[in-house]
Amino acid sequence: MNAYFLTARDARRMLLSRGAVRLNLDLRKTNRTWEVTREGDEFIFPDGTRVSRDVIERIARDEGSVYFVKEGGVYKAAIAGEGFYKLVPTIPPTIEINGIRMHRTKGVNPLQDTRNKVNTVKPKEGETVLDTCMGLGYTAIEASKRGAYVITIEKDKNVIELAKINPWSRELFTGGKIQVIHGDAFEVVKKFNDESFDVVIHDPPRFSLAGQLYSEEFYRELFRVLKPGGRLFHYVGNPGKKYRRKDLQKGVMERLRRAGFVGVKRVEEALGVVARKPGERKGKN
Repeated sequence: MNAYFLTARDARRMLLSRGAVRLNLDLRKTNRTWEVTREGDEFIFPDGTRVSRDVIERIARDEGSVYFVKEGGVYKAAIAGEGFYKLVPTIPPTIEINGIRMHRTKGVNPLQDTRNKVNTVKPKEGETVLDTCMGLGYTAIEASKRGAYVITIEKDKNVIELAKINPWSRELFTGGKIQVIHGDAFEVVKKFNDESFDVVIHDPPRFSLAGQLYSEEFYRELFRVLKPGGRLFHYVGNPGKKYRRKDLQKGVMERLRRAGFVGVKRVEEALGVVARKPGERKGKN
């Protein structure tokens, strides 16, 4: 294990311990536990790293962040640059960018949210999937677990760096069935050959941050790269609907139809829209 992960809850358990305590230190990616021992005002991790009580007390007060112990140091899983990015200790973690979470976390965890999306298009063994907006890669990983080969695109290098830290994202870089491309999906998709993918999963940032990924121009590119009979899921959410009676999904559906998609309909449990490209899949029984 390259790092040991801590949340406020873990830190509080450490502070209550008198000698040694066994903790899950991979954000519950597995059920494994590791022993952390205590000597006076220091806590000793399995790799020998010593962490002072003061540091553990600070972590115990920070409910909304993830920390990790690596190579003798303690670090916050966060990046400050043009914005502030951090892992949030949901299970599995999500990313928060300038206070906005990338996954739904109310009433559903990020893993179930991902499965709801992937279940709308049901990738199969031997299919090729385009995941337009990687994030922490849960969609790409879930699709690959079902036997598909996945190409996933991420524009933001800070998001890629947090994915490399997050234990739940490890299969992005080690599984062998996922190709990660750093780039703008709006431009990258133009480089793919016609009819390259069986499935497209399009889960873009909110419309106000990436309006071009909701455009008819982009939908025509997605239509082009899909094989005949190929399936599309487009996460839309329902921003503004509750208070302003704005129906973003309706506009998305209209533009998808103009781009050539058929069978366009809402999927409420995934807060999105499904569609398909006309035609029959080759090799269909």
